[in-house]
Amino acid sequence: MQHAVGSPLPPPHQSGHGWTPAAQHPGPHHPGTHQGPAPQAPHQGSAPVPPPPPAPGFAPPGPVPPAPQQAHVPPTPETTGHVPLPPGGPVGMPSAPPTTTAPDPAGTTLAVLLIGPAGAGKTSVAKYWADHRRVPTAHISLDDVREWVRSGFADPQSGWNDHSEAQYRLARRTCGFAARNFLANGISCILDDAVFPDRPVVGLGGWKRHVGPGLLPVVLLPGLEIVLERNAERSGNRRLTDEEVARIHGRMAGWYGSGLPIIDNSQLDVPQTAQVLNDVLSRSIASPPTW
Repeated sequence: MQHAVGSPLPPPHQSGHGWTPAAQHPGPHHPGTHQGPAPQAPHQGSAPVPPPPPAPGFAPPGPVPPAPQQAHVPPTPETTGHVPLPPGGPVGMPSAPPTTTAPDPAGTTLAVLLIGPAGAGKTSVAKYWADHRRVPTAHISLDDVREWVRSGFADPQSGWNDHSEAQYRLARRTCGFAARNFLANGISCILDDAVFPDRPVVGLGGWKRHVGPGLLPVVLLPGLEIVLERNAERSGNRRLTDEEVARIHGRMAGWYGSGLPIIDNSQLDVPQTAQVLNDVLSRSIASPPTW
């Protein structure tokens, strides 16, 4: 008997009801054929009943033969398979082409570190620069990686302590590993971070150690009033107080005289800043900065 969807299920098996698993799946019924009780066991002294013959195609159990070895079939062009990736290693200095013309950074595989205070436009410039290159390029933001930590996130705005420093170091090392792996597979990288010239904890040494000596640092440092305006447009934990922005901007001024290239983008929009960045990188490739 079939039960409609939503109807009560059949009652469970109870003693005396005679329900057996076979009743759930009755065999074909032939009209006029009497289905009597199951045959009883032969009486003592009766001739033994031979076992029924095996069903067609049935083979008695025996040792399972080993599966035949299949020849390796190379994947077809439409099939995706394992793609070997070169391991990441320290990024070496980019070599300038042996020509008299200036190197073209737009077509060179590079690792760039864009430094600047909050509100300098690092992320916007880095994304635009990466989007408009002729070679594959990735943008890696340390703040984004740092905020991968959700529960237990140590926000530096709440105070710089051992916990926030440990998360910063972990994020910087993660960014370095990612950059090395991208570069090893032919993908340029631009990283952005607020690196301070007077604090070794968040200084250049860690970036050079995790990425390699070929990392090209460039400082983006507009005027204080520009930084304050851009910071006011932010929201969430990315927005700082004016006092904090002014303090960070004043410490970033220590990059002047460091030998690193500095771009004042106070009067430049994002595309113009990206073009100046290309010019700076071209000179850095021809004559790498000492840092």
